Amino acid sequence: MYKIKYYAKNNKSPVIEFIKKQSAKEKAKILREIELLEEFGLFLGMPHLKKLKGYDDLWELRIKHSSNIFRVFFLNYQDGIFVLLHIFKKKSNKTPQREIDIALNRLNSIK
Repeated sequence: MYKIKYYAKNNKSPVIEFIKKQSAKEKAKILREIELLEEFGLFLGMPHLKKLKGYDDLWELRIKHSSNIFRVFFLNYQDGIFVLLHIFKKKSNKTPQREIDIALNRLNSIK
């Protein structure tokens, strides 16, 4: 079993706040994928997980619910600890750089 941690600033996790705003079915799907990451870690593999090219420690959890696509950026931190940094609803094929930058800023603040 792996451990999931949520990035938090001022005792608020942006990932948890985002999930709370989704529909019940989307919330369930996102939380189920996070459970799978907790259970299988990086062995979950594609299509669930993908390492972000060009970024040492940054991975994405890929979630599809009907026509909506969500991405959770996370840090693969020592010995099976995953820190969920950022989540967003993906609206284009290419991941927007500003979404990656948010995750990188959060990553750098905890390193």
